[in-house]
Amino acid sequence: MQKKITSVQGLRGVIHVPGDKSISHRAIILGALAEGTTEIEDSLASGDCLRTRRCISSLGVPIKTAKDKIYVEGQGLWGLQEPNKILNVGNSGTTMRLLCGVLAGQPFTSFLSGDASLCRRPMERVVLPLRKMGAQIMGRQGASLAPLAIMGGNLKPLTYQLPVASAQVKSALLLAGLYAPGWTEILEPSVSRNHTELMLEAFGAQVEREEGWVRLKGLPKLQAQQIFVPGDLSSAAFLLVAGLIVPHSRITIKSVGLNPTRCGIIDILHAMGANLRVFDREEKAGEVQGAIEVESSSLQGISIGGEIIPRLIDELPVLAVAALFARGVTEIRDAGELKVKESNRLMAICEGLTRLGGCVEELPDGLRIQGGRPLRGAFCRGFSDHRIVMALAIAALGAEGETMINNAETVEISFPGFWRLLDELRCEK
Repeated sequence: MQKKITSVQGLRGVIHVPGDKSISHRAIILGALAEGTTEIEDSLASGDCLRTRRCISSLGVPIKTAKDKIYVEGQGLWGLQEPNKILNVGNSGTTMRLLCGVLAGQPFTSFLSGDASLCRRPMERVVLPLRKMGAQIMGRQGASLAPLAIMGGNLKPLTYQLPVASAQVKSALLLAGLYAPGWTEILEPSVSRNHTELMLEAFGAQVEREEGWVRLKGLPKLQAQQIFVPGDLSSAAFLLVAGLIVPHSRITIKSVGLNPTRCGIIDILHAMGANLRVFDREEKAGEVQGAIEVESSSLQGISIGGEIIPRLIDELPVLAVAALFARGVTEIRDAGELKVKESNRLMAICEGLTRLGGCVEELPDGLRIQGGRPLRGAFCRGFSDHRIVMALAIAALGAEGETMINNAETVEISFPGFWRLLDELRCEK
């Protein structure tokens, strides 16, 4: 599917974005492992999260949907059933890696696969430590690539130093640690998303956390919870940048997740000079949420790298768009992880923004962007990557003429309703 984007004179409105993808995945999984029925409000009903629901259902966990809530009838740690078919996670790397952790603890055999894109993404980073815990895992190229076969059970606790900060790998090991007697300890080189730790605590697991490490005591009795899912800051980021770069704009996004491990995008936009305000903060079930308002701003290019990268890894494509409209040079470094996402996002965003007339250079681990050049409409490839498609759509709002982007349907993976919201925000001066 192709989508045509034209420039706009302004963007205005007060909106909500769909529920947080990371929290939605984890709520479904932990609800399945708890005793009792977990109620999840505003869970994201995107392609990736629906894959998690289907896989969990295939493991013998009833899931019911009613309006804006879903109900997960937990089976306890030991109540999952051996699936009678391959668990197909589609394009969802989160589903694949987190389920690896859960299935590593099960006394049966499971098979995990996904689409062609996911089967090219690296899995050894989660397979190797799970093997150290005692799981038997086989797959392509030494189990570095899916499909994967997991023969679980009889796990032992592990102390493990993550070579690269990764919330998905950390979460997989913590989920496996639920099935290992004693303490599983994860050390990470820099802070990554902590949704799993917070939710494990809410469900009753014993978790100890300090900067740089987290410990989990195995074999807990998890209890069902009521979970409210805030809006996804990674989704909101696209509309925040749109409001900053399009003249005569003011956008307010309400009930957005403001977990400190996810707020790197806010810190960077402030450093670039964004007129951005956060207000109405509150905490629900350990997760902070609030409202964010942005207005058209004069941005300044900056250097982005180091420990902040894991806190905004998903937002880097749209930060590259912000840099196109900033004065001077923006340099993004330490972002080599973008090469192994749904696409090679460094290459993909460099190609797309260059086609629009931007001055963008791909670096071995990032991008160098010269801002301030006029953009012109063009045909852009979406690389079947939802975040690339949305980032190019935001850039196209400031380009002269028409821009065509293919793979437009992939936005449903993380942001159902993206195109509708973008149209609703359009206004005349």
